[in-house]
Amino acid sequence: MSTMGSDEWNVRYAEAVANSDTVWSLAPNAWIADTVGHLEPGIAVDLGAGEGRNALWLASLGWEVTAVDFSRVGLATGAARAAELGVDIQWIAADATTWVSPQQVDLVVIAYLQLPAAELSRAIGNAAGYLAPGGTLAIIGHDVDNLTRGVGGPRETTVLYCVESVREAALGLDIVEARQLNRVTDSGVAVDTILVARAGSAR
Repeated sequence: MSTMGSDEWNVRYAEAVANSDTVWSLAPNAWIADTVGHLEPGIAVDLGAGEGRNALWLASLGWEVTAVDFSRVGLATGAARAAELGVDIQWIAADATTWVSPQQVDLVVIAYLQLPAAELSRAIGNAAGYLAPGGTLAIIGHDVDNLTRGVGGPRETTVLYCVESVREAALGLDIVEARQLNRVTDSGVAVDTILVARAGSAR
């Protein structure tokens, strides 16, 4: 995602639907799959879900999933796909920076929610607050260094991640991993920020 508003994203998703296509791939993000695929299914949130590729994958593994995004069209695409696959997902149209889960969850996935630092920090901080003890937060996004030594992604510096700011936003969680990731794509190597954190048992 980028700084485009919900109306612009609705148009983009609608154009993809009109062409019998999707904006993002149907498969889950590879890093997300590698990072959380071994976890015991529980309650999960896909924050900034778009068309729900990660939510759909989690649901197929037995997770109880809530997909949150501000684009109703993107969510409708995901809901149609869920019906085809026979999986149940709760689709919520809401601002990822202010939405708060009404229940504690075992997993929050944030994949390429490209927002200005203060807004991203708010989204991450909220997510950290509704993680259940032992719950996992998994984040991946385009890193600011991608501008100079990577391919793809937004060209707006203000919405690009850096490891330290994402780590700081996860304050109060136990950081398992926080670093840059060089991700091989068809167009070359992209530079991402990744973070894995867990909520302590005493909360």
